Amino acid sequence: MAASTHPVTNQPPPLAGYDVFTADRALVGAVERHVEAGLLAEVRGELAALGRSAGSAQLQEWGAQANENPPRLRTHDRYGNRIDEVEFHPAWHRLLGKGVSAGLTAAWTRPAGHVRRAAAFLVWTQVEAGTACPLSMTHAAVPALRTDPETAAEWEPRLTSMIYDRELRPAHLKAGALFGMGMTEKQGGSDVRANTTAARPLAEDGAYELTGHKWFCSAPMSDGFLVLAQVPGGTSRAGGDGGGLTCFLVPRVLADGTRNVFLIQRLKDKLGNRSNASGEVEFDGTWARRVGEEGRGVRTIIEMVAATRLDCALGSAGLMRQAVAQAVHHCSHRAAFGGRLVDKPLMRNVLADLALESEAATTLALRLAAAYDDDSEQERALLRIAVPAAKYWVTKRCAPLAVEASECLGGNGYVEESQMPRLVRESPLNSIWEGAGNVQALDVLRALRREPQALDAYLREVGLARGADHRLDGAIKNLLTELADLDGIEARARRLVERLALVLQGALLVRHAPPEVADAFCASRLGGDWGGAFGTLPHSLNLKSVVERARAVA
Repeated sequence: MAASTHPVTNQPPPLAGYDVFTADRALVGAVERHVEAGLLAEVRGELAALGRSAGSAQLQEWGAQANENPPRLRTHDRYGNRIDEVEFHPAWHRLLGKGVSAGLTAAWTRPAGHVRRAAAFLVWTQVEAGTACPLSMTHAAVPALRTDPETAAEWEPRLTSMIYDRELRPAHLKAGALFGMGMTEKQGGSDVRANTTAARPLAEDGAYELTGHKWFCSAPMSDGFLVLAQVPGGTSRAGGDGGGLTCFLVPRVLADGTRNVFLIQRLKDKLGNRSNASGEVEFDGTWARRVGEEGRGVRTIIEMVAATRLDCALGSAGLMRQAVAQAVHHCSHRAAFGGRLVDKPLMRNVLADLALESEAATTLALRLAAAYDDDSEQERALLRIAVPAAKYWVTKRCAPLAVEASECLGGNGYVEESQMPRLVRESPLNSIWEGAGNVQALDVLRALRREPQALDAYLREVGLARGADHRLDGAIKNLLTELADLDGIEARARRLVERLALVLQGALLVRHAPPEVADAFCASRLGGDWGGAFGTLPHSLNLKSVVERARAVA
């Protein structure tokens, strides 16, 4: 054995063996704020148990294994029979099973279900973000299915089950089921009204035969899928001309045990999200059940889209939190130039800036989850404008934050073992999925034009913080001025939606965050005292307290 050439010193220990939930002060505060007192102990205990699991070395290893061993498509078995199956590493199934058992698909049936699930989702994303896709699709399918009470009665208990059953078999034989989604096609992308997949009515009421394709199909090994297809005019069995873009449920396995025609052409070779399968599928005489009315497909599926968009914001908030936790942890243990990195004024500025971004994202996402639990007319109106605004802004901030956080680790942050490259690769994803930036910005404009109650709800929400910070008051005034001028509104939609998100984040932090956090956010994001990169906060702020609040104690 070769002799040791040097002692290993000044290397930070792994950030492992800690409670991901309890160590996140912003997240704990949001849960305490939005969960009623009688439930709080139960919810906190549940989330702390999940947090300890998520922070364990064992699950961190599973996350790495699932990411390093991406899924493989098997189109045929050894005898040449078409099977269209996707094989995953065992670590993927272990993680997905834990996510299901933690209630990440059960929000609709539990008290304070959306807040407790949102907090859990944010925690779970930090282990391995790939499993978030099937968990999110399954969760979000419930409101779409509820447009058809008979279908919902059959499928909702399976989707909200806390039992993971990975086997492909008829859904009625399973204790739990997962859902995927297929909306976009080659020729249209986000313009789903350009879809050409055709649906032909069958003799059985509500049954159709699909022919066509989906360019992006999420979680292709799921038990069922919500898809959009065109019903030709004049073919409706409901009378009248009927027809148009319609929502359908496509089961993977039919009730008699035979495989539905679900031809997986290939799996996408993605930049990140490597553990999760995304496929291209074709339908050729595929059996489907209509969900909702013919020609009302977009309206039927829109609630599913809204729920997945909130999950995009939550997922990005989770990635940002893990990136910040890793950066602060490294700098708290690493010494250079005569002291700990975390105590160096410039590094402290960078870390504090990153921490502000992370806390603002968490606070906003949990506030919107609480609106789902409330489900009042006022809260539904707020969601209509705040969800696309949050999806736009929070997901946009994720990539630059992840890159800056990895830089805090120096060259170590560019090495796979640090986990930072996986976070960087994952960071652009949520900005693209479920409608990229322009789609979100235009959706906000649509709400402003067609649903005045949405803007009223937003202004009431930010108005709760008026008078508490002069920079926030000024930002609200400037926002109202911008909203009053509709000339060229589409060309400046991104600017407007960014301001809507920042003002809402600022209002929430002024009301709920420690003074040093709210002060730094308002000074930089709303008061204009900020540069073009992280680490440009005003030096006079209490940055040490901001960084300490963000530190995860192992």
